[in-house]
Amino acid sequence: MSVVSCTTITVPATTANLGPGFDCIGAALTLYNKFKFTHHSQGRWVITVTGAEAERVVTDESNLLYQAFVKFYEYIEISPPFVQIDISLGVPLAKGLGSSATAIVGGLIGANVLAGEPLSQSQLLELAIALEGHPDNVVPAFLGGCRLAATGVENQLLREKESLWEICEIPWSQEIVLVVAIPDFELSTKEARQVLPSEVSRADAIFNMAHLGLLLRGLETGKGDWLRTALQDRLHQPYRKVLIRGYDAVNSAAVGAGAYGLVISGAGPTLLALTDTVHADAVVIAMTDAWLREGVKAEVRSLSIDTQGARAVLNQL
Repeated sequence: MSVVSCTTITVPATTANLGPGFDCIGAALTLYNKFKFTHHSQGRWVITVTGAEAERVVTDESNLLYQAFVKFYEYIEISPPFVQIDISLGVPLAKGLGSSATAIVGGLIGANVLAGEPLSQSQLLELAIALEGHPDNVVPAFLGGCRLAATGVENQLLREKESLWEICEIPWSQEIVLVVAIPDFELSTKEARQVLPSEVSRADAIFNMAHLGLLLRGLETGKGDWLRTALQDRLHQPYRKVLIRGYDAVNSAAVGAGAYGLVISGAGPTLLALTDTVHADAVVIAMTDAWLREGVKAEVRSLSIDTQGARAVLNQL
């Protein structure tokens, strides 16, 4: 098992839920954070951060990337090496685009590479889900593409679970364009969780099951009529949208410009519209203008699905 002295891990942003896929479905986006790990010759921990919002990232032991790195070595029962970690930010913080998932995935993969890769991909993925608490962001950040995660089935003969999670790749039609609208305000995941009801009706549960099934087929085929219906949700968006200033206006503008529908990306406040290649530019303009009329500046752009997921490059020193 060879030891690597320097590696750079690139991890994509993610969008979770996609409407009815609450806490179980997510997709990787062509927006990235990069994390470089280098063995420190003087036996010290050093964390540097560059990019937009760099001043907001803590560089002490509370840094999430550092915590994931250390957790890996605790898991394999080896003392972590002293390293310099250089963080290059490309994913907005606290905006519902999986920035925390990039840190967890980046920290675990970086540690695994430096240690000579003692853990398999599936072991790392299960550890990442455990650290994040749910799979919808870390799974696509790790693997790329659009992914559905479900808890594994217990083996009655062995009286144990063969795997904690089953991961399924969701085909994504090349005709579907994602338009993300990132506003200049934040919404904490904790606050977005607190507004959700502790129980839902049977009717709402059935509604979401049906719409998630239709969403999977709509994403695969790119069929607009299916997507327009499938993006509806009753488990989280009706409760969270009141926390997002201008939600209804941006939703109406996106649909009016040709989008199939609009959803909250993760816990928000970023909003995500699905559209086709013909209407993508018009949707970008419409969402930008709608939020401006609400007094909100937003970065609105078209993105694609990242199909590679997290990747490591060994650096020459």
